[in-house]
Amino acid sequence: TTLGALLATYFNHLAVKSGTETCYKQARRSLEEHFGKDRPLNRITTLDAEQWRQAMKREGLAEATISKRVKVARQAFRRGMKWRMVTENPFSEVKAGVQSNRSRMFFVTREMAEAVLDACPDLEWRVLFVLARYGGLRTPSETLRLRWSDIDWAKGRMVVWSPKTEGHEGREFRQVPLFPELKTLLLELFEQAEPGAEFVITRYRSAESNLRTQLLRVIARAGLSPWPKAWQNLRSSRQTELAEEHPLHVVCSWIGNSVVIAQRHYVQVTDAHFAKAIAGSSSIKPAQKAAQHDAELARTEPQRALGQVA
Repeated sequence: TTLGALLATYFNHLAVKSGTETCYKQARRSLEEHFGKDRPLNRITTLDAEQWRQAMKREGLAEATISKRVKVARQAFRRGMKWRMVTENPFSEVKAGVQSNRSRMFFVTREMAEAVLDACPDLEWRVLFVLARYGGLRTPSETLRLRWSDIDWAKGRMVVWSPKTEGHEGREFRQVPLFPELKTLLLELFEQAEPGAEFVITRYRSAESNLRTQLLRVIARAGLSPWPKAWQNLRSSRQTELAEEHPLHVVCSWIGNSVVIAQRHYVQVTDAHFAKAIAGSSSIKPAQKAAQHDAELARTEPQRALGQVA
């Protein structure tokens, strides 16, 4: 059996989200270009698999990207063993590494967020932005699914349906507070909505609307430099912010991820953390310093006197 046959069979049985599918296709293309579609499976050794990983590294690919591709290859060959297409998995011992790339994490400050809001073309775009930055919703999968019926104005919360986690029992949806930054703009948009409108966001639902490209244009219009992972870092910034005020397990419930994933991919160490630490070390009042000094003298002077007597 050839590599091409295994990958074709594997991908025909694959059922993943569109974003994940893109990653899987890149891994498939990398495998086929490196080994060739007609390469017999029994002629791919562990050494060959290691050399494929090294080749990706020489290409300059990020460790997170290499890790994802190695895991796809490992899964495909594991499934091939189950289907009796191959007897061994040459990728089972290949180092995958971490999938997080902290160099691409970026904290979008409130000042930056306000500048972007001022540059948004209309009210719907502002709501789209605050749902990501202050609500922590995934865009476009969760923001475009949000319905007016999902918002409970009286209780001050909204139901967020998540296609990313709907395959996990009990995680089809989550409840998110109507944070003040959200409520004001949502109410304004609700008052302007057409009678009987179902979805909160209506103007940007077309498959032709590339929300990432449009966000980059808005960021440029705001006079800011684009940051990596434009939409995801809005979620990451909000989770980092909320983690300062609430227990992490509560924040994860609102954001829709686990504590492990949050610590690995979302929560960040910001300049504000350093500033707070520095201020804390120098914020001792003079009177407090004097008291500490006197207490230290009271503790050490008797010891010195004893030393002189001895």
